[in-house]
Amino acid sequence: MTRPAHTSHITELLISWGNGNRAALEELIPLVEMELHRLAHHYMRRENKDHTLQTTGLINETFIRLVDQNRVQWQNRAHFYGIAAQIMKRVLLNYARDKKREKRGGGAYKVSLSQADAISDQESIEILELNEALERLAAIDERKARVVELRYFGGLSVKETAEILDVSLITVARDWDMAKAWLARDIGHGS
Repeated sequence: MTRPAHTSHITELLISWGNGNRAALEELIPLVEMELHRLAHHYMRRENKDHTLQTTGLINETFIRLVDQNRVQWQNRAHFYGIAAQIMKRVLLNYARDKKREKRGGGAYKVSLSQADAISDQESIEILELNEALERLAAIDERKARVVELRYFGGLSVKETAEILDVSLITVARDWDMAKAWLARDIGHGS
């Protein structure tokens, strides 16, 4: 896939935006929108085909939260997409938790995404189980947990993940394989 804009230009705009230049944000949005769409689509294609939450809804929620980030010193486009991936993960986890509370009659606070029946009850439970297992992994090895977060939730490549974490490609590949095995064993024993 061809990037919509040269990496250094995106980095320059991110830095300018981080320094308070709102015009840089206006120029940046169309340049990063395609990549954010790819990241959101990567995650959403794992969901049921009949859900009503669209990739665009996830992107909009992510953009709202990204724009609200205060005083982030953006390092580069990979840093930006890494944070975007974390935000997408949080949006979907919050939605899954809200659905679980709703099912239990907890009267959970509804966010804008909760109007959509995006994730089935089983998928909500699976996402929550994965997140809990990921938290346990982070307590043992934070980098491996971060690799899973960026690759699984963010849909980033090995190269992009290595760039964000400032490690080698081999380290990311090894961490990814080890983390997947650890999570499969942990979730399997947790059931």
